[in-house]
Amino acid sequence: MAQQRRMGGQPMFIMSEDSQRTQGRDAQSSNIMAGKAVAEAVRTTLGPRGMDKMLVDSGGEVVITNDGATILNEMDIEHPAAQMIVEVADSQEEEVGDGTTTAAVVAGNLLGEAEDLIEQDVHATTIVEGYHEASEIALEAIAEQVNEDGVDDDVLKQVAESSMTGKGTGGLTAASLAETVVEAIRHVETDAAVARDNVAVHTQVGASSNATELVPGIVFDEEPAHDGMPAEVEDASIAVLDVELGVRTGEIDAEYAIDSIDQLNTAIGAEESEVRGYAETVAESGADVVITTDDVDDRVSSFLASEGILLFENIGSSDAKDVVSATGATRVGALDDLEESDFGEADRVRSANYGDDDLAFIEGGAAAETVTVFVRGGTEHVVDELERAIGDALDVVATALDSGEVVPGAGATEIAIADKIRQEAAGIEGRKQLAVTAFADALDIVPRTLAANTGQDPIDALVDLRSAHESEGRAGLITDGEDVTIDDPLEYGVVDPADVKREAVESATEAATMIVRIDDVIAAE
Repeated sequence: MAQQRRMGGQPMFIMSEDSQRTQGRDAQSSNIMAGKAVAEAVRTTLGPRGMDKMLVDSGGEVVITNDGATILNEMDIEHPAAQMIVEVADSQEEEVGDGTTTAAVVAGNLLGEAEDLIEQDVHATTIVEGYHEASEIALEAIAEQVNEDGVDDDVLKQVAESSMTGKGTGGLTAASLAETVVEAIRHVETDAAVARDNVAVHTQVGASSNATELVPGIVFDEEPAHDGMPAEVEDASIAVLDVELGVRTGEIDAEYAIDSIDQLNTAIGAEESEVRGYAETVAESGADVVITTDDVDDRVSSFLASEGILLFENIGSSDAKDVVSATGATRVGALDDLEESDFGEADRVRSANYGDDDLAFIEGGAAAETVTVFVRGGTEHVVDELERAIGDALDVVATALDSGEVVPGAGATEIAIADKIRQEAAGIEGRKQLAVTAFADALDIVPRTLAANTGQDPIDALVDLRSAHESEGRAGLITDGEDVTIDDPLEYGVVDPADVKREAVESATEAATMIVRIDDVIAAE
């Protein structure tokens, strides 16, 4: 239907007839419903007993995961309000690497509470103001929950283990993987900060997840350019080239007439001379490992193999960049410019075969400034989920080490936040107090969901948690095998980086308030 306004008694059309417009409560209800639906889709994945989701795309590709960000990104979500919840998870993942499910679930519950307030004729602006005030109180509560003992390796392992518990880790326990994760992050710690980008994760199907290991260097998919090349080079001098090592060809097609055998032999001789020149230049440079992003003539490869030089050709630009970053090499675009000062260094470069795949390892020396968690697993689904779990653990350990702040997990921090908000709400006048209290109620979704996912009654568990918090000062829902108890999470090593909680509160509040303020949706078709 075309939208129109009357001027001087005449209708004036200002919108296309194909446009659709939803206003007022209908618009708010539609947006809130969409946001809640998305949050509900990931709610059951929360916690150590969270369930997995199987996502199948139109091409039949299957993803099995309980990672909130992965689930939301794999879902085919079109509703714009629902997309905002996806953006909450994306923001959480980008900033701190974990807590995506918590952020999405809290955002959805904030919308649910806002819907109830709107039904009570509380204005959207009042809700927004109350939510923002409550979020400030929440940040204060998080600061009060920070563990005063600081962060050491034991705490970092607890952070990593808490992050991975309940996720797919194959045959490995979260505790054993946590040691690898902490070792990797400690390896790239600097005086200024943690160089998180210097930790890579490389997956390889074909063995038990128990074969997962930390490689002091980088790993990429490639095989030597010639079978006769050494499989391993010690104390390697590495040249990284953007050069084609073969007969130069012009961009214009051309034909040459050869009238005699002598002319043919001369042409072949010139070509052989050019190719051998490339090979000799590389060999004389002193490099014993050569990596190039371009093609290499088989004759060059054969000559270099006879000289004991290990060559990898057609390397992707990103892999070449990683080699440069790890080894200190300089990428060279012309063979005549290659000098010893351009070489990178590594203790060892080796090639290894894993079933149908060949991998190159550059280890030790300068390359050891970058480390790779080499993930193994029996199936593609196992290694994919293991990669996601380790990636999240690396992120949260780096976050915890950078900030030096951790808070109790297992729902204890959310219980503490909600309690403080309810106390502060008593001093807030007017209807805004309802919104502040609703914010506290929304945070209850975290311990309630943790309880439901462990088979407990959510209401009874929430009552017991609040009571234990008031009497003990700290109470979470601890899952130990089949047993579920209410106790101090710090005593069980269940901890999260404080920044994960802060980011979840801030991003969930931002998304929820943005959606609540929308009272007019105009969609073109």
